[in-house]
Amino acid sequence: MIGISKLYCGTVEPSDALRYGRHSKDLPSQLLQFSMDKKPVVVWNVTRACNLNCMHCYARAVERAREKELTHDQGIKLIDDLARFGVPVILFSGGEPILRPDLPDLASYAVKKGMRAVISTNGTLITREKARELKQIGLSYVGVSLDGMEAVNDRFRGKNGAFKEALTGISNCQDVGLKVGLRFTINRMNVDEIPRVLDLLEEKRIPRVCFYHLVYAGRGSDLMDQDLGHNETRKAVDLIIDRTRDLHQKGMPAEVLTVDNHADGPYLYLRMLREENSRAGDVLQLLRMNEGNNSGRGIGCISWDGSVHADQFWRHYSFGNVLERPFSEIWTDLSDPLMSRLKEKKKHVTGRCAKCRWLDICAGNFRVRAEAATNDLWAPDPACYLKDEEIHKRED
Repeated sequence: MIGISKLYCGTVEPSDALRYGRHSKDLPSQLLQFSMDKKPVVVWNVTRACNLNCMHCYARAVERAREKELTHDQGIKLIDDLARFGVPVILFSGGEPILRPDLPDLASYAVKKGMRAVISTNGTLITREKARELKQIGLSYVGVSLDGMEAVNDRFRGKNGAFKEALTGISNCQDVGLKVGLRFTINRMNVDEIPRVLDLLEEKRIPRVCFYHLVYAGRGSDLMDQDLGHNETRKAVDLIIDRTRDLHQKGMPAEVLTVDNHADGPYLYLRMLREENSRAGDVLQLLRMNEGNNSGRGIGCISWDGSVHADQFWRHYSFGNVLERPFSEIWTDLSDPLMSRLKEKKKHVTGRCAKCRWLDICAGNFRVRAEAATNDLWAPDPACYLKDEEIHKRED
């Protein structure tokens, strides 16, 4: 996760992270990426059921849940373990998490145990009553997925009217004072929608947007040929940076982030150097604190059936199940060779990644994408768009 607004527009300085001691339990949510201990943010897919049929769904969600989901009592036991372990945030996802009837009770319990609770949703089921309920239980944030304006979004979602319903859900959250933001997955079918989505952000005064690079997992694997080429990615990232700057200059300091391609960090830094931006050195320090991809370390995932994964895209590999062992034990058990290597992935990447001068900042980028494209977990991520001259190891 690269905070474009934080880094490029200076909304967070290195001293801010240092001031909080850089431990997960002490850091506010906007600074968690700079923590030293990397206590994992946990994505819990509470259900596989979904009322939509998104063409890039990493969970391959279905209309009705077919596998057994963790019961309410099992969920409470899981939350107790996560709280003891020091997990700072639980992200309730799916499928569509709002389809799970006890979601408010589970989220409320997580908040009472001292964690921040957020949800990732398509937004179409957030009625006024549901928004009020989510606000009352202390939910910190609602991330609503939109992949373009009406025609494009509804095509991605597999349902006419999904865009309008999501906008209603966003409005309902705003009306009760519940922080809400957008989630957008970039690909060739919707890259031209980025300016329009940012226009919507400005028009609706939505305070946050995350632009996700496409990951080849779940139904997203079927869209591999729709991923942007390297030059297209550079143009898209530059556009996001430019529009973020424009929003800040207009007096709307929206939080803008890019996710799932850590080449964005060095790319942003190199741009700031070219622009002779005086803050470039501070940005480099923050990127080093961020440490790049954190699958299996700073982020983890628990599936609807209790299986534990390195992140929400690693559903093809499970480290164990919380019905058999607590998450905290599974997460710290280095007897699993993959878990051990993910904790120190920079030692195991190969090819241009191993020789890249940005390895400490990027950590080898996204291993799932490398494996999907090459059948080699430790090969270079094909979505890295940095040129050879940009990654060449300089002689000191």
